[in-house]
This record gives sequence, C-alpha cells and structure tokens, in this order.
Amino acid sequence: MFRILAVAMIALLAPGCSPGSAGAAGEGNAAGAVDADGVRQVALTIAGPKGAHGFRVEVAATAAQQERGLMFRTDIPKDGGMLFAPYPPDGGAPKIANFWMKNTPSSLDILFIRPDHTIARIAENTVPFSETPIPSGEPVVAVLELNGGRAGELGIDEGDKVTWGR
Repeated sequence: MFRILAVAMIALLAPGCSPGSAGAAGEGNAAGAVDADGVRQVALTIAGPKGAHGFRVEVAATAAQQERGLMFRTDIPKDGGMLFAPYPPDGGAPKIANFWMKNTPSSLDILFIRPDHTIARIAENTVPFSETPIPSGEPVVAVLELNGGRAGELGIDEGDKVTWGR
C-alpha cells in the first residue's frame, strides 16, 4: 500500500516526466516532457497552404544528442521525429547543415528550417545507412527528421511554417 501511495504522490508532483506521459501531438505540456533517455519532447506544428499537421518530437539540443540523432532507431512514431534545435547546438549563427544516415536503419524525411521557421529544403526518403552528405543548401537554425515519406504523405512543402514549444 505504501509503495502504491508513494508512486501516486511522485506522479502528482512530477507531471510530464514519465515516458508514457508525452501525449499526442498538440496535447499536454507545450514546454515539453522528458523521455526515459532524458531527451525533451515537444509539440510541433507544420502549417502551409495544404493544412496544418501536428507532431510530438524529441528535441536534440546538445552536441551529444545531435551527434546521435535517430541512429539505431526503428521505433519512430508515425507522428514523431527529432528536432535538432538549436542548430548548431551552441546556439550560434545559422549555418549550412550536412546530415547523413550512418547507422540509421529507418528512411527519414529531413526538413531544414530557416531562421524565420519556414522550411528551406526537404530531403525526402533518405537512404538508410548512407554516408552521403545531405546538405541544407542554405544556413538553418533547426533540422527536423520525420519518418521517410511522411512529408509527401501530408503535403508538407518547402516554405511551410514550423512552430514548436520551447
């Protein structure tokens, strides 16, 4: 009985801190929950002429988190992904980004995001495990990785606006 009560009290004192509490896209804590690996999760929306689409993404904010990204992962939720923000992780000026798929078994759509939060470029259905650089083409402040083919499926285009919880 004491253990159950203690667990319930911890859950009440620390909402949004358990892996199962992230909720669906657009629900819950806009500032973000923290998953079991200590990675913050936030609601993210991409809006354009073809509509608005909500996601719940992990935030790779540190150099170590950005270096690992979605390597080795096959469990990316349909409306999940990873946001590399700020990019670069030191929060410096926007810069040209080059990503690759080394050790990444899942095809991804990589969306490069300008300082005004519009999408500069979408690299669709990237090749798993490829070490070929995927450039942003212009300086960016963030990069978003989604499941391969998701951008096309939802009609997400270059120029669409990306917003996320801070």
